[in-house]
Amino acid sequence: MKFDGLRIGFAITGSHCTIHEVTQVMKRLVDEGAEVTPIISYSVDSMNTRFGKAEDWKHQFQEITHKELIYTIPDAEPIGPKKMFDCVVIAPCTGNTLAKLANGIIDSPVLMAAKSHLRNQRPLVLAISSNDGLGLNARNIGTLLITKNIYLVPFGQDNPEVKANSLVAHMDKIPDTILMACAGKQIQPVLVDYLVK
Repeated sequence: MKFDGLRIGFAITGSHCTIHEVTQVMKRLVDEGAEVTPIISYSVDSMNTRFGKAEDWKHQFQEITHKELIYTIPDAEPIGPKKMFDCVVIAPCTGNTLAKLANGIIDSPVLMAAKSHLRNQRPLVLAISSNDGLGLNARNIGTLLITKNIYLVPFGQDNPEVKANSLVAHMDKIPDTILMACAGKQIQPVLVDYLVK
């Protein structure tokens, strides 16, 4: 299978409207042979929204991966020293997470996972979902695009007429982005049309 033996840390942050979509990607990776460990932000761990309850999401992540959740900073810190993953994915990656990562702020399990993993010069894949991707976060996306060992899932404007600054990754392209990132290459093109389904 395509992902046989690949160890992936799959980090989920609080763009709650896209969690269902990335959960399907998580399942696909497992079905194709990857060993996937879920890592969740504080908001995913605790917030109930109209898109689902925190406990239900957490149960689903564990059911898909058969792994315990990483949901605290101390649990995420050993990721680097123990070389736990071949690749870490943050999907969805919110504007808040983008901004903190670009500026070296490590105050959540997901950000600690990213920092700890990057110390080994291993790939970090970001699938952005941000209402201000073409606003205040544009410079942070630029910073991350040129940062060694960080790779972006192709993204575009999901609703330019209503939310002109909003950018969302094509979540279905996460698996291909992972494979390219593990080979040290950025999947192309990065900027793509985004058609609302």
